[in-house]
Amino acid sequence: MKVSLSRSLTNGDASWLQGLLGLFYKPARLQIAALCMRPGETENEILLVSTRDTGRLILPKGWPEADKQDYETAATEAYEEAGVVGKTDPHALGTFSSYKGQSDGSKVPTRVLVFKLQFERQLSKFPELGQRHCLWLPFSEAVNQANENSLKRFLRHHRAEIA
Repeated sequence: MKVSLSRSLTNGDASWLQGLLGLFYKPARLQIAALCMRPGETENEILLVSTRDTGRLILPKGWPEADKQDYETAATEAYEEAGVVGKTDPHALGTFSSYKGQSDGSKVPTRVLVFKLQFERQLSKFPELGQRHCLWLPFSEAVNQANENSLKRFLRHHRAEIA
């Protein structure tokens, strides 16, 4: 018996096509970021950290940890990457699209969930000391210096909650 492709798809028999598409499409993976803020002279300052490989300026971020709430993971990333300690809002500010660069030069698409962290102090010793540059910039400068357009859009969109 011959079954047309269109009839097969409308009857829900598209698993072969979904499997084939899965070879080419990789969904975005979740990362957790800390938007570290501290008072500045005219507006809040935002922390940007450099990536270890290319030196792009981004928010401290990493993969979710199974034994921690997402806002706790954000605080951990701020500590590990910049030595920043503070109070993290347990409610996410929002998300933006990004990518995680791999050692082979490939890029994994990610969705970044962002939590505000109110700065209390910055430690002189932390796990990734010497591997990254940490820059505290006034909000307006941070928007211009961030190396991802989606992060720039995110910051502009949430200006009222940040600056």
